Amino acid sequence: MDATGDGRQVLGILGLDEDEEQVYRVLLRLSTARPAELTARLPLDADRLGRALSGLRERGLVAPNGTAPDAPLRPLPPDVALGDELLRHQRSLESARRRVAQLTEEYRAGVRRHDADHLVEIITGADALRARLRRMQDEARVEVLWFCRANPLAMSGPENLEEFPALARGVSYRAIYERDLLAEPAALADVEKAVRSGEQARVTDLLPVRLAVADRATAICPLVPDRASGEPTAAVIGRSQLLDALLALFDSHWNAATPLLPGVGPTVDGGPSADERRLLSLFVAGVPDKSIASQLGVSRRTIQRRLADLMTLAGVDTRPGLAYQAARRGWL
Repeated sequence: MDATGDGRQVLGILGLDEDEEQVYRVLLRLSTARPAELTARLPLDADRLGRALSGLRERGLVAPNGTAPDAPLRPLPPDVALGDELLRHQRSLESARRRVAQLTEEYRAGVRRHDADHLVEIITGADALRARLRRMQDEARVEVLWFCRANPLAMSGPENLEEFPALARGVSYRAIYERDLLAEPAALADVEKAVRSGEQARVTDLLPVRLAVADRATAICPLVPDRASGEPTAAVIGRSQLLDALLALFDSHWNAATPLLPGVGPTVDGGPSADERRLLSLFVAGVPDKSIASQLGVSRRTIQRRLADLMTLAGVDTRPGLAYQAARRGWL
């Protein structure tokens, strides 16, 4: 369908009939026109033209350039006149979308109650797993949770392009990273990019499984150990006690994990700078000096000197004391 046809469908939704559409488009092309000029250019008699002009005036789309009956007419901006109507339609569509999602979930819940096979869907292969992870994020509306283990099975951090559009539309992301993952090349830069876009990141020694959860309604979890040979196999798990157990597992690890990269936020008054807090978060997370130096692009000696400066700032002379003071003073 051409652009004109698409436009007529849209303007029809916003309340303009075909005659009003034609008259308004002619006025847009001419800038100003008298009623007689419109009659000459359009297949409309005087009565139909009069009704169309009345409708356009009521919607704030046409204004006269004088008080005489044959005074020239000029079009008014459509975004001002139709903006409220468009907003109402957007709200109606969003309400309808939520209702469809609710009905779909009710349907799935009914199916699951009567057919246990619908509780878990099995997917096999890295490509299929990667596609499902992308779709899960595209469909997320509230929150995405991640257990990010070292040596990704199907999708590394730089490949996860779906996260940033999701963050931009208001989806919350919480990710827990294994410490060994941060030692991988450029891993810290990838995590920092996500954090700057709104992701909440924490780090821990070791995660029990790989896991992704969307809206606390759907989880994706591999079924075989990482060391197993062959293509990865994963389960897509719907609302169930199994999903509740996975959510409890995530929440317990989130509460115990260490915040990562708070240095991208505002500096605490009297405390370390943003760059120092970036270093401090990696230190408290247990990342070795050598790995920190590699990720930050400086020497190991520079890292040791900066940590010594932070100990002086905190008024302590040991590294454990620095970690304690950083937590007590809210530097992380």
